[in-house]
Amino acid sequence: MVTVVIQAGGRSSRMGQDKGLVLLAGRALVEHVLARVDGLGDEVLITTNNPAGYAYLGVPLAGDAAPGAGALPGLQTALQAAHGDHVLVVACDMPFLNRPLLTHLLSLAPGVDVVVPQWADRYQTLHAVYARRPCLAAVTQALAAGEKRLISFYPQVQVRAVTAAEVAEFDPAGRTFFNVNTPDDLAEARRHFDDARPTP
Repeated sequence: MVTVVIQAGGRSSRMGQDKGLVLLAGRALVEHVLARVDGLGDEVLITTNNPAGYAYLGVPLAGDAAPGAGALPGLQTALQAAHGDHVLVVACDMPFLNRPLLTHLLSLAPGVDVVVPQWADRYQTLHAVYARRPCLAAVTQALAAGEKRLISFYPQVQVRAVTAAEVAEFDPAGRTFFNVNTPDDLAEARRHFDDARPTP
């Protein structure tokens, strides 16, 4: 069983409002993400500290145990709330998610604990697949040790890195990783939206 978790628990300080609810082409960013991940898992849920804002979607919601504490506690929340053996985690502000790439990541998940793409010289940790049980244990241990960085638990689990060359086979420009953090990012997303619509 696969759970898809959309992380919408960030502070959105650079945007000035809840990023997931910012409109792009008449729909909230999170709605674009939901459309992109539809059918990829057996369940979908959203982690958020703004349940009232996301309730209209009719998607199960989970609140962070430590709101605003960062990505690692957010991942813990996602893994605790999920029912699937594998959890595909994506951010709420990624309107150009590449479905074939996400499907590829899921296909690599059996037998490893983390499947994570590398792009722009770093792990794309909020565009990755996590094995729920081993990762939840490792994340909980990392938090108890005072760790804050999401990758801090990676040395404790088996990681399958997906190289930039592999990613480029599906998405040569890496647009799947584009996230909307600022008003300028939103303006760029609007410019790119028409040529990035999912095909029916």
